[in-house]
Amino acid sequence: MSTSSLTGRIDPAAGERLKNQALADVDDATGDDWKTECDDAIAEMARRGLPFQASDLVDQGLVNEPTNHHQWGPRFAYAARRGVIREVAATKSKRTASRSSRLVTWIGAA
Repeated sequence: MSTSSLTGRIDPAAGERLKNQALADVDDATGDDWKTECDDAIAEMARRGLPFQASDLVDQGLVNEPTNHHQWGPRFAYAARRGVIREVAATKSKRTASRSSRLVTWIGAA
């Protein structure tokens, strides 16, 4: 496949729209109680001023694992948009269930 034929297929704006729709769909299917607990847990870890990942929220007993691991994404995206946290590093998850998904390390933005 030539580079010129790929150019017409690459549409970053469309990719962003699809990602945002997927995040919204997952978030809509997430219970309000878990969303609130997760948001509070993210805020607490942000206040501590140390780098953290989603698994740290569970390890610290701040929130239970979600029903679906995709439910983490919308909550962290929401906290980042509100300026509660910022990304400091990213790698691939080693957890089999995560299928090498992007694993982000966050820190409080304040």
